Amino acid sequence: MVQSIVIGAGMVGLATAWHLQERGVEVTVLDRAGVAAGSSWGNAGWLTPGKAIPLADPTLWTYGPKALLDPDAALHVPFRVDAALWSFLARFASHGTHRAWDRTMAALTPIDKIALSAFDELLDGGVDSWTREGPFVIGFADAAHSKGFLNEIAGVIRHGQDVPFERLDDPASLAPALSEAVKVIYRLEGQRFIEPAPFVEALAASFVARGGVLRTDADVASITAGGHPAAVLSTGERLTADSIVIATGAWLPRLARPLGVRTRVQAGRGYSFTVATDEPAEHPIYLPFQRLAMTPYQGRLRIAGTMEFRGPDEPFQARRVQAIINQSRKLLRGVDLDNRQDEWVGSRPVTPDGLPLAGATKAPGVFVAGGHGMWGIVLGPATGKLLAEQITTGNVPAELRPFNPLR
Repeated sequence: MVQSIVIGAGMVGLATAWHLQERGVEVTVLDRAGVAAGSSWGNAGWLTPGKAIPLADPTLWTYGPKALLDPDAALHVPFRVDAALWSFLARFASHGTHRAWDRTMAALTPIDKIALSAFDELLDGGVDSWTREGPFVIGFADAAHSKGFLNEIAGVIRHGQDVPFERLDDPASLAPALSEAVKVIYRLEGQRFIEPAPFVEALAASFVARGGVLRTDADVASITAGGHPAAVLSTGERLTADSIVIATGAWLPRLARPLGVRTRVQAGRGYSFTVATDEPAEHPIYLPFQRLAMTPYQGRLRIAGTMEFRGPDEPFQARRVQAIINQSRKLLRGVDLDNRQDEWVGSRPVTPDGLPLAGATKAPGVFVAGGHGMWGIVLGPATGKLLAEQITTGNVPAELRPFNPLR
């Protein structure tokens, strides 16, 4: 029987493993920490293809310099000598043009269009979880602050997505947690959300129930090519298979770079926590000007934010949580920001050009799946399905071609 090894038990890795099973492959998933132990755990859980857009845009040139001087800004870069980081930031910023935005959006749109149906396929195939429709409530303290959001939505629509939205006169019934300081509010439809960790855990359970092997004590030190590729663990154990998929998020370069994947993957760390609310939170809330995302989560409200460019294994920075709190206080009401639970930091894998890395490496039989930035949750199942097709047939689906990891 054809065998495959997938390294990484987050959304992308497990979705790839699940779809390889669909194609008759015997799969082992290896992870050094556990299911959803990385950025799949504490994110906002948004299934929003209408917001799966390039991270760099022309506003970066005005927002970026201000953010570097504002300790409460969503974008945070530590001031230190780090040539690799500053080289990444220079290349990332070079994509902050209208032309680059349109080029990247054109590449993302085909996979955005199939993202939600890929979740339906998992659920129909036995993954015991759920996705929930919006609406998403989008709020601004001032009409001038909405310009960037409206331009983004217009760009997404221009590239062929259907993103229904309308301005609301009375948001109280949809988002009682918003204070009177939020004066301009939109309702965004056609998107969904999940509780990310429970969903990924259900995906792992389905994978195992279908005969998959899941090892969460396996730290892969290297990959060897030639004949059948092999994953070599830090213990010295050597596991061979017909194919290997590297889906290790922000840690992807450690294994993939020796195999010809030269595109830098930088950890863009996000922070989140949950709070109690006076009135139950039923709908996701987005405050684009402050870059704050909020989602109902197990009876509480998860608040997520920040794009912090640090190493993926650096310590939790409590100051980033405080920045989220400082940005939230005037815009929320009936929310206990001083009694937080589930404080978390996760390392999202960001590429300079804003495109994922999904496809074959230079090593025969070795593939990568990662570099989705903030969109690994929403695009993970579609990426896994398309990559499984490429691995088993040798054909590269059209949606994956812009994501060639050897570009």
